[in-house]
Amino acid sequence: MGNHQLHILCLGLSHQTASVSLREQLAFTPHRLESSLARLGCGDPGNLGEIRELVILSTCNRVELYAATASDCFSTLENFLTETQNIPLDQITPLFYRLQGKAAIQHLLNVSAGLDSVVLGEPQILGQVTDAYSIARKHGTVGKILSRLFQTAIQAGKRARTETTISHNPASVASVAVKLISQSVPDLEAAKIMILGAGEMAELAVEALRKRGAIQITVVNRTLQHAQELAQRWGGQAASLEMLLNLLPDTDIVITSTGAPHTILQTSMIAPVMETRPSRPLVLMDIAVPRDVDIDVAEIPGVSLFDMDTLTAKLENALAQRVAEVPYVEAILAEELDCFLEYLATLDVVPLIIKMHQRADEIRQAELEKTIRRIPDLPPDTQQQIDVLTKSIVNKILHSPTIRLREEASGPNAIDYADIARGLFGLD
Repeated sequence: MGNHQLHILCLGLSHQTASVSLREQLAFTPHRLESSLARLGCGDPGNLGEIRELVILSTCNRVELYAATASDCFSTLENFLTETQNIPLDQITPLFYRLQGKAAIQHLLNVSAGLDSVVLGEPQILGQVTDAYSIARKHGTVGKILSRLFQTAIQAGKRARTETTISHNPASVASVAVKLISQSVPDLEAAKIMILGAGEMAELAVEALRKRGAIQITVVNRTLQHAQELAQRWGGQAASLEMLLNLLPDTDIVITSTGAPHTILQTSMIAPVMETRPSRPLVLMDIAVPRDVDIDVAEIPGVSLFDMDTLTAKLENALAQRVAEVPYVEAILAEELDCFLEYLATLDVVPLIIKMHQRADEIRQAELEKTIRRIPDLPPDTQQQIDVLTKSIVNKILHSPTIRLREEASGPNAIDYADIARGLFGLD
């Protein structure tokens, strides 16, 4: 990446390269994410090795490591990811994409703008990118490179959504899930609906259900207070997870998004429920990663199970209006990419500029001391005035070369300009 000697790498997999089952094995729970970064951050090199900065982006649809490194050490990132998540490396190595330099930067911009999402332009990913950066900052695993990169990506994502209409036609995973449910259960107003979980995806699902006329919604969560808060915002009921078995027999639709590390609904739980209601179907929409519903539940008579893989397959023809906005978003991202690359190039010349100023100031101080020795009776205040004057002269002389070096840093002649400056100032 240039003379700043740090490489920007992205190692990841997503809905485009891996199934739900594989993504859920690699997904970081909030606790695992915090503990992994805490172990590596706060100035302790730990197992980082050549990795100088690290941000982990873990969502339902992707697990990505963004790193600033001293070399192209993808193997270190792969080992960190598989050891942290306790997965054999050979199982997932073929599924990783490995991006470096400009390609890694462009990928993060695309992700932040929603161009790489299951639902093109969906807004949730921007918040997830922001959260990933905030958590990394909290644990001290980002420096000037990734800080600037993620700030650029967040700004690009905001611009994409305010300067184009790519997010104007709601099509989040939750809203598409509810649309799919409504095709199986046309009368949502009469349906009794359970929301399992109380996080962001759960709230988006409740919002989408309300927009389609659903009335009888119960939010079930391990922490009852969180369920009550979500239910209160949207006018539903709330229950604790202990009430799950009592509520299921009278439920038509379950949307699950808990973030739990294991399945919550298994065949042993659902099969007895369905035996008591043979003529009443049950629709399960699992939008959690890792999955909340055991995949074998789909074999139970009367149960319709949809998961993230199902959603991905259903989305292909639903986004024509957003697709039309992609070129405008790409133009915004190109601007932000250029700005970031200019920043990186500037980092390359900063050490040279510092050395130029240091060399000039050494000469200034040496000549100033000679002058003061020749005039021993020079008053202290006059000495101070001469010191200020000579500093000002040096700064003015160096101003134009400094500006020109910064301007040329991202141009094709950057190396030539830097070499000439080193020669002129004796900095070889």
